[in-house]
Amino acid sequence: MPQHATFGVHPLYPQHETVCKDLVIGDDPVESLPSLNNLGVDALQSEDYAAALDYFEQSLRNIDNTTNGNHHATAELMTAINRLKADCCEDENACSSCSGEIGPSTSLPQHKLNYKDCAHDNQRREYDEGMSCCCDPVRMEGRVLEIMDTRDKAITVVLFNLGQFCLHQHKDEEAKECFMRALFLARCAGKTSPISIVTILHNIGYIQYRISDLEKALTTFTEALQCRQFAKDELEVAATLNCIGVLYFHLPKSDTSRAMEYYNQSLEIRKERLGFLHKDVATTLNNIGRVHYIKCEYPHALAKYLEALRIRRSLLGRDHLDVAATVYNAGQTFHQQGDLDKALKYYQEFMRITVPKLGQTHRDVAIMLKCMAQIYHEQRHYDRAMSLYSEALVVGRAALGVHAEVASILNKMGNLYYEQGDFDLALEKYKEGLEVERAVLHALHPNITVTLTNIGQIHKQRGEYHAALKLYKEALDIQVKSLGGRHPSIAVTLSNMGLIHYQNRSYSKSLDIYQEALRIRRDAFGEIHLDVASSLNSIGLVLFKLGLHELAMQSFLESLKIRRELLGDAHRDVAIILYNIATIHLERGDEDEAMKCYKETLRVERAALGPDHADVILTLQYTGQVHVQRGELDEAMDCFNEVLRIQKRNLPENDPSVAHTLNSIANIHLQNGNTGGVVDCMSEAARIMSRAGRSGDELCLTGFHLYGFALLHPECAPVA
Repeated sequence: MPQHATFGVHPLYPQHETVCKDLVIGDDPVESLPSLNNLGVDALQSEDYAAALDYFEQSLRNIDNTTNGNHHATAELMTAINRLKADCCEDENACSSCSGEIGPSTSLPQHKLNYKDCAHDNQRREYDEGMSCCCDPVRMEGRVLEIMDTRDKAITVVLFNLGQFCLHQHKDEEAKECFMRALFLARCAGKTSPISIVTILHNIGYIQYRISDLEKALTTFTEALQCRQFAKDELEVAATLNCIGVLYFHLPKSDTSRAMEYYNQSLEIRKERLGFLHKDVATTLNNIGRVHYIKCEYPHALAKYLEALRIRRSLLGRDHLDVAATVYNAGQTFHQQGDLDKALKYYQEFMRITVPKLGQTHRDVAIMLKCMAQIYHEQRHYDRAMSLYSEALVVGRAALGVHAEVASILNKMGNLYYEQGDFDLALEKYKEGLEVERAVLHALHPNITVTLTNIGQIHKQRGEYHAALKLYKEALDIQVKSLGGRHPSIAVTLSNMGLIHYQNRSYSKSLDIYQEALRIRRDAFGEIHLDVASSLNSIGLVLFKLGLHELAMQSFLESLKIRRELLGDAHRDVAIILYNIATIHLERGDEDEAMKCYKETLRVERAALGPDHADVILTLQYTGQVHVQRGELDEAMDCFNEVLRIQKRNLPENDPSVAHTLNSIANIHLQNGNTGGVVDCMSEAARIMSRAGRSGDELCLTGFHLYGFALLHPECAPVA
């Protein structure tokens, strides 16, 4: 295949040469330069690309002829045109629309969809964020013809139109070279240029964005804004402002504040010039909503999305793809706010609009199926969720092949299986997802660490501590290389490793790791932060196991102070610390202090979790035990009767836990000399154990046993 045409990087003329030459327009209307150019424009707009290129070539030859053939600067352009013509002949099925993808061709993250835009793309398959180019070729007529008094102005127009031709042919580099040459000549002409400098810069920036050269695109659009005196009108400036906002939003290190600044300026101009009911106003509103979303300002995001949606529905109808984009964004926002029913309603509307237009095996259909599955997943409708995840996986593989979005779906399926306790299937899905991630992502990508952590979690749940630690160490190595040694995410992985050593009774190793995690978190967050409180709590647990009760108490009290300051006095995490402090008092034999802490724990748990929560049961059991040790049998009986009530309300009829509580009540009856109560309780307990297939030998009347010390922070759940 012939090599793609290139126009070089040097300008058409060195700056020291004279660029203003008298231009002679021929008398023959067919052979004259304006007619040739305009015929080329007509051919381009009717998609007769070979004819368009012929006319533009003749236009350049006409320019040379009218200047008596004394200038040969167009020779390189002629050579490039011949190459373009060769390409056209070889590829007769060239795409007929300027629908190249804008921006990085990545999978859809939480709030974003992929976009394409062009005025001539009548079958647009993506969504509008206002990052567009001027796709209209320029005719030599009217004011353009009136100011066509130099050879270079004529070349500016033909170069611009050749750039449009290259855009239609998806030849971005060639298009950019045409526009760069046109830009040089337009700058020489200044305000008398037949094509606005801003327009040309806009097209160059558009191409740079389309090929993911975001930094250069930002520089180009910023230059266009600085040349606003050359803009046709303020609407062109508004378009440039919007494009700059899009670039700041999409930069690798997104600058949402700058993006919002430019979006708001664009919106102000557009509302003033176009009114409130215009598609460009809706586009900028939608973009502003995305900035609010990424900053977790969900009420503000939703307000902008719904305003944009109202305009788009009014102007475009209810079945347009741009309507679908805003519907998706609104659904995502409802989802983040926890309004699952409304989110699902919007997701279903997105599917109604897009499936007929994009087909069932489109990337965005797969993404939406995953989003809908997440709703059912969160509602614990596991069968429906798995069905949608499975459908999303099939569509995703068909549309994307081996892709990060496919890995995300696999990890979501792994999470669901994990929550259902099916560790074998969860492990299978996580490993499939990890294989995909390693194939398509950078070796230090954070998604890989998440999946490694999830696989490690399963091994930990199975008691396979060596395998779990190996995976956590691999994740830690990636994080240290990619984030440095003091990033808060490293503290999370260290905490997972510390927990495994704790569960494996390697308390000294656990303590060292937890203390390192605490140092990282204090450096990152300061003293008053919930993650710091969590590390202090974990350190307190290890110190307790090492028998260092004073140090454990100090660590728990520091954690309690932070949690009370940040969470108030009626939060579950506060109750957990109070429970641990009570247990240390009990271990010391200080029953009065233990009882005070247990009662405070009960108050907080009932306020935070409700009177029938499982945490309330454990605290009541400890409280009842202390009452027994103190000889306060009536108070103890009240505690265990309350435990029995909660258990019978929440547990199956034949759960052995109920039998053990009856056993404890029987012991109290025994100390009170109530033989009938002992017989009744023990008989019922024996029946429950028999129905549960358990031995009655587990029951006894020899007193109480100390309940195990609670692990305060919950097991880490999968996070992918």
